[in-house]
Amino acid sequence: MTNRPRASLGRVLDDLGATLLELVHGDPDRPMEIGGIVTHDPHDEPLLPRHALVLGVGLQEPSVIACVLRDLGRQQAAGLVVRAPIPAHDMITSAVAESGVALLALTRGASWDQLAVLLRSLLAEGDVGVAEPETLGGMPSGDLFALANAAAALLDAPVTIEDRSSRVLAFSGRQDEADTARVETILGRQVPQRYSRLLNEHGVFRELYRTDQVVYVPPLPTTEADFTIPRVAVAVRAGDEILGSIWAAVHDPLTEERSQALRDAAKLVALHMLRIRAGADVERRLRADLVSTALEGGAGAREALDRLGLGGQPVVVMALAVPVSAADESLLSEAGLATERQRLADAFAMHLGAVHPRSAAALVGDVAYGLVPVRPDRADGEERAVRIGRDFLDRIGDRVTATIGVGPVVREAARLPHARAGADRALRVLRTGRGSQRVARLADVHVETLLLELRDLVEARGDQPTGPIGRLFAYDQQHNTSLVETLRAWLDAFGDVIAAAAAVYVHPNTFRYRLRRLAEVGGLDLDDPEARFAAMLQLRVVAPPPPRHTP
Repeated sequence: MTNRPRASLGRVLDDLGATLLELVHGDPDRPMEIGGIVTHDPHDEPLLPRHALVLGVGLQEPSVIACVLRDLGRQQAAGLVVRAPIPAHDMITSAVAESGVALLALTRGASWDQLAVLLRSLLAEGDVGVAEPETLGGMPSGDLFALANAAAALLDAPVTIEDRSSRVLAFSGRQDEADTARVETILGRQVPQRYSRLLNEHGVFRELYRTDQVVYVPPLPTTEADFTIPRVAVAVRAGDEILGSIWAAVHDPLTEERSQALRDAAKLVALHMLRIRAGADVERRLRADLVSTALEGGAGAREALDRLGLGGQPVVVMALAVPVSAADESLLSEAGLATERQRLADAFAMHLGAVHPRSAAALVGDVAYGLVPVRPDRADGEERAVRIGRDFLDRIGDRVTATIGVGPVVREAARLPHARAGADRALRVLRTGRGSQRVARLADVHVETLLLELRDLVEARGDQPTGPIGRLFAYDQQHNTSLVETLRAWLDAFGDVIAAAAAVYVHPNTFRYRLRRLAEVGGLDLDDPEARFAAMLQLRVVAPPPPRHTP
């Protein structure tokens, strides 16, 4: 076991080095914890958390790499990852020395997405809540990478820990000592389908999952070019439930002592996997409590922001909701609705985390709120939040009719309730289905929010149409006419008789007659702008909504 901090650059190289990452320049043993994983974007400078590890996707030219290193040094980044091979150049060497930012190389064949997932998994422990990680069996709770390295030391062989679907949850060092099949598995973080299919055809999984003993797997005959080193595996189980398995690439069957060590390791891995599963629910609830406390803006808001890693930063509030129709509600149970909302909230949190690692999102009631930090020197925080929201909705597609309201940027914890109210007000307009927008700032829909709030006041007091509009409603009801509909169409068409007549499917001359008649019946001066505004306001706020018209 290493005594390096869990989230240090040295720890990352211990666990992902040789197979994925190589230190090119810099000191891996600097006493700092990595504050987050950020992808470099030359067109949109993100607000970096302190000691960030930056993924330099697309960086190749020495001059560009050196420039990025110096910029990251000013922002106190921990390291920059660039695709191998990195050219040997004095410009890069001097930039590393000047900035203090370590330069790492990502091996050929590994994808940036895979690296980002592995890094965030490795650094996730202790992200929210406790200051000191719990331990199980002497290992930090939930740290499967540490367990994989410990098992590798006991067996003197490279190890992977996999779930029931053969996805790699963690792996040890020394994977370069294994064969092509293992390296491909690590790079893809998933056992390739052709190997998984062969293992299944040879009954390996069946034998593995029906016993608690170590299973020896010789090289499969049809994969001798790739699968050259035998494997030993043991199931990871909790009672009757299979949680996954541990695999080691060995040259010979294990001795009884090492087989027992692997079985004992499986029991410990089971405890950690259960802790991860339970911890995900606990962390979700904790994060929801912290986000809710921050949004309330009370005495605990500042502390909640600090625990979320957002203390002292301007933030913008985003509110995500899924409109549920009466038909949908009748088809889905209450538990089904809650599950769907939580699933969408988790996806929203993941998306925001990819945009900025210090973003925080949680489901509060039936709305998922996101807190996204904004650079103090940027004035486009709301616009950027709108872009982030649109990108998220584009990713989830049209199968979910979600909408997002964006509140104003706030710089103090005490102003967060104001920001939340702005996001909620914008969201309410979108949830009513008005317009074609799916993401909006309060400024985009301010008038619509005022109309909705006026309608709330009218409904609470039980107000009914009065004056000219009241007389027109009464006349229509007594004589089965459509004077109110005529007035609505004329006002909506800005007095264009031809367009208004077409909207209600009558001849223009008939429409002009009805217009004169409604002015007489209601006592309404259509040439008076104040009278027109009062009529339009009553029709929008006080009067019942118009029925759907069919030709």
